[in-house]
Amino acid sequence: MVMRTQDGSAGDVDYGAIGRGYASYRRPDERIAQFIAEALGDARNVLNVGAGTGSYESAAHTITAVEPSLAMRAQRPAELATAVDAVAEDLPFADKQFDAAMTLFSVHQWSDVAAGLREMRRVTRGPVVVLTCDPTRVRDFWLYEYAPEVLDTEARRHPPLHHLTSALGGTTTIQFVPIPLDCTDGFNEAYYGRPELLLDPAARQACSAWSFIGDQAREDFDTSLRCALGSGAWDGAFGHLRGRPAYTGSLMLLRSTA
Repeated sequence: MVMRTQDGSAGDVDYGAIGRGYASYRRPDERIAQFIAEALGDARNVLNVGAGTGSYESAAHTITAVEPSLAMRAQRPAELATAVDAVAEDLPFADKQFDAAMTLFSVHQWSDVAAGLREMRRVTRGPVVVLTCDPTRVRDFWLYEYAPEVLDTEARRHPPLHHLTSALGGTTTIQFVPIPLDCTDGFNEAYYGRPELLLDPAARQACSAWSFIGDQAREDFDTSLRCALGSGAWDGAFGHLRGRPAYTGSLMLLRSTA
């Protein structure tokens, strides 16, 4: 049985505690959305597991959303479908019910990733699409010099890609997803060329890995990054990123067909 918090969150993060304001900082980016749309192809009925506030749910599809956290379900816009209160590991749907399924920035939250992906495959006729991060590349980001605990946490939580492909079965393709300089979806790497934005505590709170470190570590990060920006040290080392139109980091898109 999957353990759940009072909010209903089913993974290692309680979104009832950290999820307020999430929708303001994790807004879908249209360029990332295009990668997802291409992976879903001409599917009509699409399952979205770990749907959160509904990012990347397109009007081009009939969406069935699954989201265990009450706090996240409450932030879904009124025009989106009401999310089903369920977990990935136990989906309340019939075999092959959906044309396609997707899970975006979610698998690292699940109690049993393999079981959740097997469930997605069970209820899906066509492609299963997973947007995630490659844990072997997470620490390559400049943030590791200022908040190593955060990226160590991300690297630990994100499942290795070969674990995902094994659980999905069938044939899986993997592609890098470039991150735009003005990315509107505020995960850590979205700020690769805008470091000042990570000085906003609310922006950090919208990235769940920050909830795993203590107040002192957050204060130390804030102090060290402010000093590096003020002295010019950050720009000396990483200033070239400010003008880079896109960044190829750890963000990956998997597309699996049976």
